[in-house]
Amino acid sequence: MVLIIYSKDFAAIKERIILAIAFKDNPIIINNLNNSFMDNPLKRIKDIQAEGCVTIVMNTHRTRPDNERDPLLLKNLLKNAEQRLYDTFEKRFVWPIMENLNKLAEQIDHQQNLESLILFANGETAEYTRLPIKVEDRVVVDNTFATRDLVRAMHQESSYYVLVLSRQNARLIEAFNDKVMKELGGDFPVKNYLYSTDRQDLSSNKGTDNLIEEFFNRVDKLVQAAIKDHPLPILLATETRNVHHYTKVADKKHNIIGHINKNRDDEKAHHIISDAWEVVRTITRERNAARVVELHKGVGKAKVNTELSAIWNALQQGRGQTLFIRKGYFQSARVEGNRVIPVERSMKEKPGIIDDIVDEMVEINLSFGGDNVFLEGSDIEKFGNLALLLRF
Repeated sequence: MVLIIYSKDFAAIKERIILAIAFKDNPIIINNLNNSFMDNPLKRIKDIQAEGCVTIVMNTHRTRPDNERDPLLLKNLLKNAEQRLYDTFEKRFVWPIMENLNKLAEQIDHQQNLESLILFANGETAEYTRLPIKVEDRVVVDNTFATRDLVRAMHQESSYYVLVLSRQNARLIEAFNDKVMKELGGDFPVKNYLYSTDRQDLSSNKGTDNLIEEFFNRVDKLVQAAIKDHPLPILLATETRNVHHYTKVADKKHNIIGHINKNRDDEKAHHIISDAWEVVRTITRERNAARVVELHKGVGKAKVNTELSAIWNALQQGRGQTLFIRKGYFQSARVEGNRVIPVERSMKEKPGIIDDIVDEMVEINLSFGGDNVFLEGSDIEKFGNLALLLRF
């Protein structure tokens, strides 16, 4: 085993060593500079509050030659971050932050890029993540890290697993919208050897059903073990006749959101996900439509705020239940007492200006246990760009 650790967070080190031991049968490199969307750093950084928290957000590219331009964009954003830090803080404060940012940049293999890349760094923290969504290129310097894109990736879009299941084999694929994130290894793929070892049971329908369900039960146990750290909805890719047998033995039936038909043992992962996404997209639209209904019902009960200052103050008081946000909406602002005053994006680097007040709202709402829903413009058009459904 190869174990490389870069972290000042000893709790994180302990957690990662445990993970390394758990996967002792496979070579593994761990460095606290995450490059997997599903290893989302949100839970580690959302509560960090300190001066000089720098977030660099940039669009990237999956393939050559486009991704050959990504290092230059990152270099320019690093220069922007450095200048903004020097404009605000003294040199000795800036140096360790820039050291962490530059270490992050050196670690990034741009041949592994997805649609976007986010770097988080201050004097004590250094971490990055890749996301499979488009973002707005920007540098944010604040007392907290900018997390809205992480939240958007988790809630605006659809992450899920596809269990490719037949009576002979099982594969597990992690997907994001219509993209394959990875096909899981380890215990997968799973082969069914019961058919070849229990010929006598195959002589009756009941015996056959028992063997099938025994195999499916084994598969389900492996699925639950594989996804326990990153639980997501599961779509079955299997012949319809198998759905009943699998759901009968599944430990967490509520996680199964549907299925696509036919035996897909030999299909490429991207072909399977292409079909799966049509089903998941419909489910996602229905889910968002239901959330919009909640919003409209809240209007009748005088439980909805749409004005920036009113939303800000309600969130500060922990009164937010659900914050609805139009996709792509950013707003720079300054806060004076209980008033939120919008300013032009061109002024976002001025002293006293919050780069994106929406990001601040998302973080505050999360801290009080609220949730955030990102909607298409047509879904939230009646309310403007933001609407807050109140708890009471």
